[in-house]
Amino acid sequence: MSLTPERHAELKRYAIQLRRLVVESVHHAGAGHLGGPMSAAEMLVALYFEELNIDPQAPRAEDRDRFILSKGHSSIGLYSVLALRGYFPVEELKTFDAIDSRLQGHPDMSVLPGLDMSTGSLGQGLSPGLGMALSAKLKGQSFHTWVMLGDGDSQEGQIWEAAFVAARYQLDNLTAILDWNGLQQYGWATEAGYGELDRMAPQENPADRWRSFGWNIVETDGHDFEAVFDAFAAAKAHEGQPTIIIARTVKGKGISYMENDFNWHSKPVTDDDLKQAQDELAAQEAAL
Repeated sequence: MSLTPERHAELKRYAIQLRRLVVESVHHAGAGHLGGPMSAAEMLVALYFEELNIDPQAPRAEDRDRFILSKGHSSIGLYSVLALRGYFPVEELKTFDAIDSRLQGHPDMSVLPGLDMSTGSLGQGLSPGLGMALSAKLKGQSFHTWVMLGDGDSQEGQIWEAAFVAARYQLDNLTAILDWNGLQQYGWATEAGYGELDRMAPQENPADRWRSFGWNIVETDGHDFEAVFDAFAAAKAHEGQPTIIIARTVKGKGISYMENDFNWHSKPVTDDDLKQAQDELAAQEAAL
């Protein structure tokens, strides 16, 4: 997909705004997940501001595209893009993770417009996604279903049960996106034992695994808008198989002290942390 320079800059600005809202919301709440929403920022913006057939004024429209955040702990990233897109006021993000807020630590579709599935327990997002895609096939509906997965999310057996079934029914109206940032909160024991944890996810080559389950594979740079849109187009053009987009990303992307540091998977943001993040993001926006 060829973006005009103006549109490219606009999308980059949305990604910067999303990251700022994530940090400010987690700082205000005193808790929350940061690294995962940061790595997914460009892809969330690409989906909600360009790719998805959606209307914030008609969030339950029957012909809308569906999106499921299987790695539901990254909810503040999804909430931020929904707010920027107009599903609810940006000011409501200040209620993130508060008692009685619609914006809990994991998405609840029963209380917030724009959510197609409640998620949180890892590994459970692809199953309803394949159900939505299969339903569309049976009913002759044209909407597309997208499911975003994470590293730890992909270690759950339910993901692979869903992967097998989706391929069995040739659901080419289903696209999974693996936000492959290579890190997760808890890793695997090293030769030194469980006291020394290897925080790298055990996915040396996820493409081979998904291919063996009968999926079409598209690999991309998850922080490059042009590459992301090309991947979306390739996924939707492919027939006879579901597609997974394996997006190489950086955990904590956009804020220097968070990048590739597993500690920022989930960590309180101090006043000093917030100030540095805001300054770095302001500099990025000024450079556009």
